Amino acid sequence: MPSANLVILGATGDLTQRLLMPALYRLYHLGYARGLRITGYSIEPWSRERFRNHIYKALRAFAPDYQGTKARRFCAALDYISGGLDAKQMIPLVQHIRGCALFYLALPPPLFGTAAVALGEAGLAKAGGSWRRLVVEKPFGTDLNSAEALRKQIHSQWGEDQLLRIDHFLGKETTQNLMVFRFANRFLEPLWNSAHVSQVQISCPETLGVENRAAYYDHAGALRDMLQNHLMQLFCLTAMEPPSNWDAEVLRDHKVEVLRAVVPFTARSVRRYSARGQYVAGRIGRKRVPAYRREPGIPGNSRTETFAALRFEVNNWRWQGVPFYLRSGKRMASSQWEIAVQFKHVPDALPGGKAAPNNWMVFRIQPDASLNLLANAKRPGAELDAHTVVLTAPYARNPDKEFSAYEQLLLDALTGDCSHFLRFDEVEWAWRLLGPVLTAWRHGKPEPYASGSEGPAAQNRLLAPGHHWRPVRVSPGDLP
Repeated sequence: MPSANLVILGATGDLTQRLLMPALYRLYHLGYARGLRITGYSIEPWSRERFRNHIYKALRAFAPDYQGTKARRFCAALDYISGGLDAKQMIPLVQHIRGCALFYLALPPPLFGTAAVALGEAGLAKAGGSWRRLVVEKPFGTDLNSAEALRKQIHSQWGEDQLLRIDHFLGKETTQNLMVFRFANRFLEPLWNSAHVSQVQISCPETLGVENRAAYYDHAGALRDMLQNHLMQLFCLTAMEPPSNWDAEVLRDHKVEVLRAVVPFTARSVRRYSARGQYVAGRIGRKRVPAYRREPGIPGNSRTETFAALRFEVNNWRWQGVPFYLRSGKRMASSQWEIAVQFKHVPDALPGGKAAPNNWMVFRIQPDASLNLLANAKRPGAELDAHTVVLTAPYARNPDKEFSAYEQLLLDALTGDCSHFLRFDEVEWAWRLLGPVLTAWRHGKPEPYASGSEGPAAQNRLLAPGHHWRPVRVSPGDLP
């Protein structure tokens, strides 16, 4: 990696200590961060030594391959500057940064625009012949109007080619394997269309509750927190056309084409093709957990959804008539995330007109990343009967070579690879699609569902006749 600066704004916060610094330490540990000068910037009036100690403790708690000697060496090279989100207060930062620089906004979303403008007004967005880039975390706005306002605010100082909107789902090994598996295997392409596919389910349940994110989450809800960004990206990668090459702009063009092809929601279709819920008390394993409205920091009358499900219909030649079901919720029966593609029935070719079970292709994202093909074979015994067998290919590799999502995306940001970052028109079209849902959900309230369950019953009304949700707590080979 060429010599460059990485400046983390919000360097004393939770995102930095739990995700960013462990990822940077791992890149350093593997030799990918040579020449990278890391500077923390935050309002806390800390000394450089206090910041280094803070990060060292974070690495000890959160770095998966923590080694004391290497962690101390990594932390010894960290710098720290205290200051606010005002151009005048950034003068010490201006004097400190020379050459190429990546600025990472590890800040609360309401501060994204303020910080970006301050950096630009301080002269940090441009540096002669050196590149300058800005990483913005999700969410990018809370609806179409706020996203457009944030875009204009940031673009007053930064060009679109400098702006990297990060979605860590795009850095996950399984997400990238989905693209490779789809486009690098000729046998799959003839089957990846409405002639052979019956339905697609994208499920990202969580056993966790709101945890320590009450202030953010009760404002956002499951639709904004998960579906608008993470699940929408998985949907685009599943449905997009094969790209002519792996150029970042070509990939992002194809994702936007998918979003533009989705049949827009109307007031009527929102009632039919969307569902929301809110968890009440229940059990996660052996642990008794409280209702959402009893969580610390959550109002007792909150109508925020903790579960959201949508059905997309794609109006193009490849996917006409194939429903895509997206759902995510907190305090559900498991945290098993998957993209499941069900193929259509084969003709009843067995004796007696017996039907073989449908084939599924399941991309397991977490906790055990794997690819699973549910095929049919003869059931042992005298009868010529079919049963399901599972062909499994784990994605496990040498742990020293496998990258976490943030490791991959930080490396891409530093090297200028924009393939796995969102362009504004992706954000725009995602908000356009969800606008009618957000409007409709201002009224009424979410359906209660027990913690540790499959979610609210309302999700079943999205399903086409003959379709069933795959169980949340499911091994890859289990059928719905």
